[in-house]
Amino acid sequence: MKIILHQVDAFADQPFAGNPAAVCLLEQTMDDVLMQNIASEMNLSETSFLTRVGETFGLRWFTPASEVDLCGHATLAAAHVLWETGALSTQQSALFDTLSGRLTARRSGSLIEMDFPAEPPVIKSVPDDVYRAVGAGVTVVEAGANRLDYFVVLGSEQSVRTLRPDLDVVSRLGTRGMIVTARAEGSDYDFVSRYFAPQFGIPEDPVTGSAHCCLAPYWSEELGKVQLRGWQASRRGGLVEATVKDDRVILGGRAVTVARIEMTLPD
Repeated sequence: MKIILHQVDAFADQPFAGNPAAVCLLEQTMDDVLMQNIASEMNLSETSFLTRVGETFGLRWFTPASEVDLCGHATLAAAHVLWETGALSTQQSALFDTLSGRLTARRSGSLIEMDFPAEPPVIKSVPDDVYRAVGAGVTVVEAGANRLDYFVVLGSEQSVRTLRPDLDVVSRLGTRGMIVTARAEGSDYDFVSRYFAPQFGIPEDPVTGSAHCCLAPYWSEELGKVQLRGWQASRRGGLVEATVKDDRVILGGRAVTVARIEMTLPD
């Protein structure tokens, strides 16, 4: 059995930046165990699996360790592959049915725009382990959580960029991961962030679209604007454009295909 995967750098306009994802276009449904094994073999933060159902596509995301409910960069990569391979014309929107409901992606100039549910944080008391994960001596302005992640606002952009969290503690928090963020100090971006999910085999995710479903509503309210630019300050780094529309967030980014992989498996 031969399986074709496309490796795409998402939230990037050049190779070797942004967040890499693998995209697998399936001709028929695949066993969950096999999908997980393929994702583990690819060893990227996410591998997405697409199955056409009429005019829509079933979309599932797997990290090297498990399936997840929502992933932005692998959705962007999936839409990019559908248009690049001709599975959809560039005038068509990509409609995905997922564990987080219907998601839509469309072309807008050089950007791919994705319509995602807003996942705003609730600012509240958090367990002491969240502060232990951030580390002693780091100024936490406020903290909270949404249904997916803990959310921590730090005192400065530099604190976000230089943070060295205790990943063992993060892995025991009981959430998908931990977002850290601060207001940007320059004019190129509105805010910066980083994202950690070691319990899913992702010590630090390079660029996390779904985290911006939390970040965008928060910073929209803090800054009094609905159109925002976020920089995820990982080693690879990536720019995420975000527009808040009621209970939705429109995420915008670019993508570049870097490899086409043929995987040969025993029948």
